[in-house]
Amino acid sequence: MQLQTLKVQIDASVAWIWLNRPERANALNAEFWREFPQLLQWVEQQPQVKVAVLAGEGRNFCAGADIELLATLAEVGSAGECAATARENLRREILHLQDGFTAIERLRVPLIAAIHGACVGAGVDLIAACDLRYSSADAKFSIKEIDYAIVPDVGTLQRLRHVIGLPTLTELAYTAETFQADKARQIGLVGAVHESREVLYDKVRELANVIASKSAVTVRGIKHNLLYSRDHDVAEGLEHVATWNASMLLSDDLRQALSSARRRS
Repeated sequence: MQLQTLKVQIDASVAWIWLNRPERANALNAEFWREFPQLLQWVEQQPQVKVAVLAGEGRNFCAGADIELLATLAEVGSAGECAATARENLRREILHLQDGFTAIERLRVPLIAAIHGACVGAGVDLIAACDLRYSSADAKFSIKEIDYAIVPDVGTLQRLRHVIGLPTLTELAYTAETFQADKARQIGLVGAVHESREVLYDKVRELANVIASKSAVTVRGIKHNLLYSRDHDVAEGLEHVATWNASMLLSDDLRQALSSARRRS
């Protein structure tokens, strides 16, 4: 693919996706929001890929939304003679940005975030949509939008309450506190903190390979049902997974697993 803000490398069954604007601390511009969902679609079409990893080039994972993008949105919201039309256009732009991160949830394979350096603002929105998150010890985080008089609008408020809990999310969103990797681990934002970026990538690679060694159709089913159950009550989630397994349970992978179990017993 011809990419300006991202790059991708496939290592066996794992796709490594890199935010690739290191000169701007991987700030997310309009081109990123065009390329990112297209790249995820491309990754999903690669039959060997069973897991994806998201990382950042340079000194930081992601400095949030590019300031030029924010300026453009402000212009959209005030352009033209009709205020209602301008606000409608701005709403459409925000929905477009939201859809760029929702594309992570549409991606059938798990996406693991490997975070180093700064991860602020829209960078937090980005990792909130990922299936798993891990960091190096130098990582620092901030839900920064309130300092720019912006209500976070591309996923942090909606997704992170299921990860770190509503009271913790509320405090961090109101204060824009910059917190370090140890606190991120304590509140459950990341699953583990590793001593360096190199160790982080090694550990994430090991985890990705473990997941890739499992039944691909089952991993995809677990992701789908986890997301469904997040947004529905227990009874609805149980009904949904019953229907899922009624159609997907009897796979070649299940038959092979049962055959192996019988040979071992």
